Amino acid sequence: MNYKKKVLANGLRVLTIPMPGLESVTVLVMAGAGSRYETRNNSGISHFLEHMAFKGTEKRPNAMAISSLIDGMGGEFNAFTGKETTGYYIKSSKERYETSLDVLSDMLMNSKLDPKEIDKERGVIIEEINLYEDMPVRKIGDIYEQLLYGDTPMGWDIAGNKEIINKISREDFVSYMAELYSADNLTVVVAGGIDSEDAESLVEKHFGEMKAFPIKKYEALVEKQDKPQVLVKHKQTEQIHIALGVRTVSLASPKRYPLSLLAAILGGGMSSRLFHEVREKRGLAYYVRTHSDEYADAGTLVSMAGIDPKRVVEAVEVMMAEYRKVARGEMGLTEEELTKAKEFLKGHLVLDLEDSRSVSVYYAHQELLEEKIENPADVLAQIDKVTKEEIEAVGKEFLKESTLNLALIGNFEDRQKLEDLLKL
Repeated sequence: MNYKKKVLANGLRVLTIPMPGLESVTVLVMAGAGSRYETRNNSGISHFLEHMAFKGTEKRPNAMAISSLIDGMGGEFNAFTGKETTGYYIKSSKERYETSLDVLSDMLMNSKLDPKEIDKERGVIIEEINLYEDMPVRKIGDIYEQLLYGDTPMGWDIAGNKEIINKISREDFVSYMAELYSADNLTVVVAGGIDSEDAESLVEKHFGEMKAFPIKKYEALVEKQDKPQVLVKHKQTEQIHIALGVRTVSLASPKRYPLSLLAAILGGGMSSRLFHEVREKRGLAYYVRTHSDEYADAGTLVSMAGIDPKRVVEAVEVMMAEYRKVARGEMGLTEEELTKAKEFLKGHLVLDLEDSRSVSVYYAHQELLEEKIENPADVLAQIDKVTKEEIEAVGKEFLKESTLNLALIGNFEDRQKLEDLLKL
């Protein structure tokens, strides 16, 4: 799989990825805009805007007009907001993807942002916030990043908070878009059963008039931590959810590949070390997993688990024992385990990229956030090159007691006991 890139006169970047044999096409517009660009006065606006984009334009005056058009061609549409990007996509048959381009360009250039619709959507956003509050398995990631990044945009919930959501006005949306939704801060990706030249021509037709302007920059993270940290969110739950991790590297670091393999070894599947020790051997949890995440200027390796409330301390002790082996250079990593971890990562990447929507997100994310785009084959090669020594080295480098972080959601009172466990 390969891509072709073209930059329009207004700076908008166009990526086309032909996927021969597919009858579908995904058109994705991704902006370099997300919750880390927000302020205290508009926290949550990135996600709120994602909702409002589908609520009507001058040409298609309401949400029903947009949804009826897309439903009527058998398409699917949605959007997503992260801390560094926001994406809007429509997936359709290959015969109808110009309509997708027309709708998406109309939404981003001519959104009505009707105050009446804004008022109605506030309730939807607040109920979404309530939903996540009632899903600790989903919420634990937010609590963990709140612990890592504190009272900064990177530490705030992407969905925002209810007080601010209730105050956001049409003028706030207009100002926010005028800071970030510049043509040269957008990438349009067309992936699926396409011809690249035809797709480029159609993107230029629908997005070529979009304006470019200077954009707002995000506030760089300053990470300072010299001792373990614990954050407990008290909530009456049947299961206690924990996230135990350390600070690592940004997207640009070559160490991200050994760290991803380390995460796979620790908690990447049902045969991983933590899954075996925590669930299979002791029955302490239903789920346990580890992943390595990177942002433009920060990263983390974190293990998450849903624990029997009576056995939280035991579970953390077991997880810390595995972390301790890594930190002390006592992993005892075998070639067989290394090979299994590599095949796990490569297999999941291949499976993820079987769909044109996933392919479009894969390429757009790299175009906006990374120094260069790597085709899937390049990533597979990077994974294959990693050695046992590199994995052991990043383990010793980043699993440090001084940057340990433990977040917890549930009915657990003995915070001091948790702090006492964080020893490497």
